[in-house]
Amino acid sequence: MSKSEAADLVLAARKRKGLSWAGIAEALGTPLVWTTAALLGQHPMTGEQAAKACALLGLDEAVAESLQLQPSRGTDPAIMADPTIYRFTEALSVYGPALKELIHEEFGDGIMSAINFRVDIARRPDPDGDRVVVTFDGKFLDYRW
Repeated sequence: MSKSEAADLVLAARKRKGLSWAGIAEALGTPLVWTTAALLGQHPMTGEQAAKACALLGLDEAVAESLQLQPSRGTDPAIMADPTIYRFTEALSVYGPALKELIHEEFGDGIMSAINFRVDIARRPDPDGDRVVVTFDGKFLDYRW
């Protein structure tokens, strides 16, 4: 079974069971965003994690096997056009050069790792409407010659 087929089954089972992503992550004892990405096919899960997730979702061994496979990371270009996802592209298009300059000024010549990386999402109440807070937390990797 492909990871995308497994992801479709995960999405349907989550909806059918009335489970939230946060509830699934809590049951697995794994970070929320990582868990969601893994169940959508972007990270391999351990055998134990996959078995636990499938038991919770009522999915079979074929899905558990797929969840353990090494992914081909990335997103279908059609999905990138989704308004929610596109806003991240837009934000990085506008603020990316400034963030690069600020990282170099603060840390030196290097990059933020997306491998040694954590990401989190939170809601912050605001009188003008709740705010979405996304935190990227990546290890600084300096260029070494």
